[in-house]
Amino acid sequence: MAMITDAEDFFTKGCGRCARFATPDCSTRQWIRGLNQLRRICRDMGLEEVVKWAHPTYMHAGRNIAIFGAFRGDFRLSFMNPALLRDSEGVLEPQGPNSRTPGMIRFTEVEQVSAMEPVIRAYLRQLMDHAEAGTKPPKVEHQIDMPVELAEALDADPELAEAFHALTPGRQKSYLFNLNQARQSVTRMARVEKFRDKIIAGKGATER
Repeated sequence: MAMITDAEDFFTKGCGRCARFATPDCSTRQWIRGLNQLRRICRDMGLEEVVKWAHPTYMHAGRNIAIFGAFRGDFRLSFMNPALLRDSEGVLEPQGPNSRTPGMIRFTEVEQVSAMEPVIRAYLRQLMDHAEAGTKPPKVEHQIDMPVELAEALDADPELAEAFHALTPGRQKSYLFNLNQARQSVTRMARVEKFRDKIIAGKGATER
């Protein structure tokens, strides 16, 4: 299956990423009126229309501003660099459970686009102004909680503690992330034991 490279194909056939491409069952068919309204707004704002990741993407001053998406239950306008946005209307949602900054407007009815057009335009204008000014989103350090099992192991094993704290922040985070993925304490304890030699060797959780 070949992904699209021409934006026009998205509005007539779909993205080309699944077997429903160019069929009446494609998700873009269900939401085409709403997607066309979003397209009109972006073009009217003077944004450049390109295709990235097989979806219509809108750019300004050399920077990605927004991208469209269509799914079974909704269609979406996702803003790039959402950390720069002032969500004065409180309409932004996170893309998924791992998204740190809300940056998407989700539509479940075509009529919602017209109702939200002033907000959409205002948010696009914000990002366009930032693109023109070269403003970069703030760098945010995200702390990952240390599992109790690792904290106890470090307290009980001075050699392990010294090695762990000597790791780069990225390597430390790789262990914290891996351990926090385990739901049960016994699993986390087993992983700490398995990781000991790698930590002593100065390696990250995914390094060999």
